Amino acid sequence: MSKRALCHVYEVTEKLQQRYHDFAHNNRQNPLDELLFIICSIKTSDKSYESTYKDLRRTFPTFQMIAEAPAEYIARPLMPGGLYNQKSDAIKKILEAIIKHFGKPTLAPLKQMSDAECENFLTSLPGVGKKVARCVMLYSLDRRVFPVDTHCWRICRRLGWIKPTRPDRSCSPKDMDRLQSKIPEALRFSLHVNMVSLGREVCKAHKPGCRRCSIADFCPRIGAGHKGIH
Repeated sequence: MSKRALCHVYEVTEKLQQRYHDFAHNNRQNPLDELLFIICSIKTSDKSYESTYKDLRRTFPTFQMIAEAPAEYIARPLMPGGLYNQKSDAIKKILEAIIKHFGKPTLAPLKQMSDAECENFLTSLPGVGKKVARCVMLYSLDRRVFPVDTHCWRICRRLGWIKPTRPDRSCSPKDMDRLQSKIPEALRFSLHVNMVSLGREVCKAHKPGCRRCSIADFCPRIGAGHKGIH
């Protein structure tokens, strides 16, 4: 990456940090808590999944209780968030895989693993891809990774930081690795959480509020000079 492109990344990170102050979106410090929290968030509004996750944990105060419950019982507190049958089935299968590997429902052993070992284990779990794995690593294991969720992908594409490799312009695992490699490790947490905030508030998929955007000066989309880093 050129010195100019690197400065661009730092400048965008600083602007977003000034606007959103590294708000961590109520994510959890316990890695298993975080993984289940993320599952609850799939295709659900932030207010809804926070509420349904709290209901899940009130219904099942321990991970062991969740693991022992039938999937249809797990689904009940998840109903308001939608896709409750799919989510409960995913939770059940993930907990079964974790117990088979570690002997109990815990992800604490990940703290002793390298980043590569940690990511490999998480992505070996049923239905867990790189984005979810890296979210768990970033939020609850303090690893310097850059999860590429839908907001980060959309914003980085609009900034000209990366070009998709798939014909449908969706983010592939290869694209996730490419984009992560462009972000200095020290900036990854801040840039990720603040891009999520920007994507939810301003840089939306449809009808983005470009005139209210704190990084509009860096965006070719609205007429600024192209400062891409690909």
